Amino acid sequence: MKNGLSRRVSARSVGNRHHVGRVSVLAILALVGVVVAIGQHTVSIPEEIEWTWEVRPAHPDARLPNVLLLGDSISRNYFPEVTKDLQGVANVYLMASSTSVGDPRLPRHIAEFADLEYVHFRVVHFNNGMHGWGYTEAQFKASFPFLLDAVRKLVDRNGALVWANITPVKSDATTGATNPRIDERNAIAMAIVQAAKIPVDDQHSLMMKHLDLYEDSVHFNHAGANIMGDQAAATIRTALSK
Repeated sequence: MKNGLSRRVSARSVGNRHHVGRVSVLAILALVGVVVAIGQHTVSIPEEIEWTWEVRPAHPDARLPNVLLLGDSISRNYFPEVTKDLQGVANVYLMASSTSVGDPRLPRHIAEFADLEYVHFRVVHFNNGMHGWGYTEAQFKASFPFLLDAVRKLVDRNGALVWANITPVKSDATTGATNPRIDERNAIAMAIVQAAKIPVDDQHSLMMKHLDLYEDSVHFNHAGANIMGDQAAATIRTALSK
């Protein structure tokens, strides 16, 4: 009887070791998969022209909260209108760049901007996705959390984020942008920011109503930029009030 019990225990122990071994192998395979997935995003795919455009208030008012527009040339276009709308309400900064989600440089660039300005922001209104068409939407999805993590580090303890989605383009855009890909990127970003309870500035739906205001195949003209800026400023005001 004692020997039988011993044999049963030994068999159970051996079975547990096999189970642990299978779990370990599965865990290793999963880790390898993660490493491979991350490895796909470690190489930058440069565009013909890479650029960064940073603007800070000439005379920041220490009594006012700091606000950042973080994005690309779309954000740069409506930055003047946001600055005008928030005059006396906030100090408005801009970091616009061609560096896209999927490019491992993006979080570093954001961190370098933070080191340069050395201020915390009450609100960061951010968008990305009009560049980096060499990256797949799978890479966009895998890398978006890294953008989110980098942006979160910019806000102060009571700070707020606002995500502005990607605006539509004309069918003759030559940058690699297409509306089906924009729709897919917007859907990916929307799922992530909504799960994080980040409010959305729906610039895409807004500008679908103003397709007559293109300046070129991607950017909107002055009137269009003002419409976008007014809505962006309104969402920032709402974030500031909370």
